[in-house]
This record gives sequence, structure tokens and C-alpha cells, in this order.
Amino acid sequence: MNRRMFIQKGLAAGAAAVGSGIILQSCSRNPRQMTMGSDDSTPVKGLNHEGRQILYYASLAPSGHNSQPWGVRLESEAQWVIESDSDRWLPVVDPDNREVLLSLGAFLENLVTAAEVYGYRAHVSVIARTRFDRDVVRVCLESMGTGRQTFTQRRDLRQKKVRMGMRRTVKSHLLSRELKSPDLVCFEKQAGSLYYFPRSSPHTRIFQEQAVENFRIQSENDRAQEEMSLWLRLRESAIEKYRDGLTVAGMEISGLSGWYVKHVMSPMDAKGETFRQKGIEKTAAQAKEGGGWLVITSEGESVADLIEAGRRFQRVALVARELGIGIHPMTQTLEEMNGREKVRKHHHAGMNPQFMLRLGYVQDYPDPVTPRRPVGWFVRSS
Repeated sequence: MNRRMFIQKGLAAGAAAVGSGIILQSCSRNPRQMTMGSDDSTPVKGLNHEGRQILYYASLAPSGHNSQPWGVRLESEAQWVIESDSDRWLPVVDPDNREVLLSLGAFLENLVTAAEVYGYRAHVSVIARTRFDRDVVRVCLESMGTGRQTFTQRRDLRQKKVRMGMRRTVKSHLLSRELKSPDLVCFEKQAGSLYYFPRSSPHTRIFQEQAVENFRIQSENDRAQEEMSLWLRLRESAIEKYRDGLTVAGMEISGLSGWYVKHVMSPMDAKGETFRQKGIEKTAAQAKEGGGWLVITSEGESVADLIEAGRRFQRVALVARELGIGIHPMTQTLEEMNGREKVRKHHHAGMNPQFMLRLGYVQDYPDPVTPRRPVGWFVRSS
């Protein structure tokens, strides 16, 4: 039996095991917990303890392929510049850097929230002129003083800290119940006007079909698969080395399939036909789950518009766990020309969708698993 046949048979057996309800308990560690705290005590000139904590929580923001496309340059202890790291762009699936800026917006939202937790008010200004500028946002921190806080204020700040630490993307096991009105109100309170399409709406069927179709288109794109394979972190040694990228746990590949991918496959195998087909099948199954879709739009397509859209998304994501709602951004529809044209066809011209989120209630909310780089890895002094 050659290697290709071995991989195909192994993955097929894994899929069958998961489908029949066999769940293997993994002996591997949670990738997030495995890397937390390690190598994070390296001094950074010009960064105090509170600043390090603020940037740690900022770095828990999501990003495409978990590429973490941010850097921070310290102009002074209280003035920072958020940079776009070109080494972490995804030029094949995100050639216009739209998703990079959305990720930087989520990073910024966490930063502003964490600054408040640690007693600072963050004043922010978008300084990038184009989507490809290195310097994107300037942040100035202003101490809010050491006045006595009420019990409610302390509780609210602790809650914000927990929200940032426990946020995660949930791709599987979303229940089919449509969202309750109070929960939608909560989302709108956080992020302003949103578009919710319940499971029973005609739009949901279109979103489901487009999610699968555009995932298929991207899976058939050799350059996109090559780009994705560069961010795969299948072994614990790769996770410890890079602290970023797509892990088996983050992709929610469990059971025998998860064991096989983690211990037998290599990133190069992701470019093979079997891996691509299994990805399409998994996406098709996921697209059918959930209580509907949430679309977050922007007023325009400028750098500032995209940063703000990323911040709005993150505000929704931060309260989702408390509501018991899992959120899964299915980005391929907005990455592929085919998907963008279908969206434009079914919506008015002034609608600029930036996030298409499949969402639903979750019975057992999982802990976050995606690794993060230590603060000292992405911060530098001027």
C-alpha cells in the first residue's frame, strides 16, 4: 500500500469512526494552555507590566488562518502604533488585505477593552492611507487615575477580562434553535445595526449553498491550498515553535481522524485530494447547523471602515459565550468572486458585508484552543 492509499484509508476510517459516534480521548494538551506564559517574561524596552497585559489580551483576537497579522511599535510607554505585518498576510485568499484590516480591528477592540481593565483610556486614530500601509493605528494611553471603584465597576471589569480570555470560534454542534429576540438585542447593543437571517429564511439557504460552493472553489485552487498548508501546525513541536496557525484542535478535527491528522499527516498532505474532499464534506455538514446567519456590514470600504467593522465583530464575539451562542465566520463566500457576486445580486447596492457568521446555541461551550505568540514576539521599540 503506497502512502497516498494509506492516507486515504486512514482518513476514511477516521471519518467513519466519528460518524458512528466513537470519540477518542486525546492525550494531547490544549494548544492555548500549552503555550500560555512560556517565553512571555522577556523584557521589552519601554513596555511596563500593564502594557504587556493589555497587549496579551489584545492578541487573543481572531484572524484568518490564525496568522496574527499584527505588530506593535512602541513610540513611548503610552503611545503605540499598531502595525500590519506583511509576513503574515494571506495574499492568495485575501489579496486586498480586507481580512487583515478586519483582524486588526478585532485586535484594536481587545486592546481598548483591556486598557480600560488596567486603568487606562485608549485614544485611537487610524493613520493608514491604504490597505497595504505598515502603520495602521496610533494608540495613546491615558491613565484614568486610581479612584475608588464600586463593586459593580470591579465586577464589570473582571467580566470584560474573562470575555477576552474565553472567546473562541465554534464550528461544530450548533443547535438549530433560532436566536431569541433578547439575545439579538444584546448583539445590537454591542455592535449597532446587524442583519440576522433566521434558519427558516430563504437567505439562510443561499448562505449555506454559497458557503459550501465557495469553499469548494477555494479547495480546488492549488495556490490557496498551498497558502493554507503553510499555516498548518499539526504537531506539538510546530505549535510550540510558531504559536500561531491552524491546529487540529482549532480545526475541530476530533476522534480517530484528529489522531491521524495530528500524528501521521504532514502539512504537505493538505494539498492532496483526500484532505480537500474531507474539508468540503465537513463544511457542508457545518453549513447545515445553527439557528441562522448574522451579517456585519460597513458603511464603506476604506481602511477606517474595515477597522471599525472588525471592532464591531469583536464586540459581538466577546458576549457570545455568555449567551451560549457559538459563532463561526464562514469567510470563503466573501473571499471568492463567485460569492461576492451572489451577495451583491441578493442585496441592495449600499450593503457592504464584511462578516458572514453562522451561529447557533451551544449545549457545551468549548474552551479556547488556538495558540498565541508571546507579547515579546510582536512588540518592538522605535
